[in-house]
Amino acid sequence: MNDRATILVVDDEDDFRKGLLRIIASGLQEVECLDAASAEEALEKIRSQAVAVMLTDLRMPSMSGIELLEKARGLAADLTTVVITAYGTIEDAVRAVKLGAYDFVTKPIEKNALIHVLTKALERHRLLSENRQLQEKIAVIGAGPRMIGKSRVMEHLYRRMAAVAPTDYTVLIRGASGTGKEVAARMIHSLSPRAGKPFMSINCPAIPEPLLESELFGHVRGAFTGADRNHRGLFEAAAGGTLLLDEIGEISPNIQAKLLRVLQEREIRPVGSNEKKKIDVRILATTNQDLEKKIAGGTFREDLFYRLNVLEIRIPGLEERRADIPLLVHYYLHKTCAEMQMPPRGISPDALAFLSEQPWPGNIRQLINFVRRLVVFSEQADIDLALVRLVASCGHDCTGPAPDDLPPYKEAKERAMAAFARQYVQTVLAKTGGNISRAARLSGLERVSLQKIIKRLNIDPGSFNT
Repeated sequence: MNDRATILVVDDEDDFRKGLLRIIASGLQEVECLDAASAEEALEKIRSQAVAVMLTDLRMPSMSGIELLEKARGLAADLTTVVITAYGTIEDAVRAVKLGAYDFVTKPIEKNALIHVLTKALERHRLLSENRQLQEKIAVIGAGPRMIGKSRVMEHLYRRMAAVAPTDYTVLIRGASGTGKEVAARMIHSLSPRAGKPFMSINCPAIPEPLLESELFGHVRGAFTGADRNHRGLFEAAAGGTLLLDEIGEISPNIQAKLLRVLQEREIRPVGSNEKKKIDVRILATTNQDLEKKIAGGTFREDLFYRLNVLEIRIPGLEERRADIPLLVHYYLHKTCAEMQMPPRGISPDALAFLSEQPWPGNIRQLINFVRRLVVFSEQADIDLALVRLVASCGHDCTGPAPDDLPPYKEAKERAMAAFARQYVQTVLAKTGGNISRAARLSGLERVSLQKIIKRLNIDPGSFNT
């Protein structure tokens, strides 16, 4: 940890409390330890300074650990609480967990178990704090084209974009599908002297070749069947501004030749016309293709490549900027809720950590779609790990590009519920070391019911007894 986190130990028995402090000091050397002999003293310390984790006994005079938990949460939203209980009062610990405690330990205290729980609690506090800071950052993000990210690789990208923006040179923006190449182009335009002029964009592979030529250069009346009037192309429409040629690697050799001439001569000739027109437009182009490989294969002109690649910007994929995923998730949660006119949604630290670990081959576009599904299927103010896993199991996981079509509702529901049940049971068994009785209490299920689920899923509780 960069800055020393604080653990507050609360217990009315002096010798036991001091013993806990010694265990923590020997096992967690980079934390600061405080102690309190009563719940009232603990609340005073929480009011006066930042406390990351509170370790408290449940049975204390004047105010119980559960009452302390409820009051402390009102004073410090990011506080993570671990409760101490005797074997005979585990029901009280389960109740405390349901009321918001992170975990519990039982007397007599076993050193390694305590250090393990406190280490996880400190990590949870760190994630909660980062979560809150991300929400504060989202609140100040304004409108307009922008890329979201604070990682080192993104800071480097911003500097390069700021460097190329003031020039009038052609920029080739490279990156995998879904990384935000068009957003980068819009940002370059917004930072350039042409920001007050039009920004026009065309998705080159989406338009058939005969129409693409007309869309780019325009045509005159009678140039072809259906051309009943003059049409101004995008090079003219973007006069004084910026024209983005999206996915330039997909255009045909014929269009490549004509585009090369335009870039060389800075003039166009509309389809069907003998007159040339001078143009004043800055060209940006994007591609997810390996243009050098296409040049070697004879499908892309080398001279056009060098005309386009005067300056080059490469947009990193999410795999290279995992540190930005929490910020991105918060931003698109906020944006999606606003679009759907829904109350804002939060997301739990463990759900955020899960999303940050996924590969996201579809990059930002895939992440946005996944966040939208989370919002649509969420019923509570905070999205938890269970919902994330549920949505991921419905054929829209994070390990491959999301399909365009949903599976039938019944099939998707059955698949999602089966995946959720297995994940939930494995999690609760791991938490209890394979103890079915304790797992039943934690999950709120009857022991017999839980046993039936375990048998149906063919899970071996003994494998969790480590």
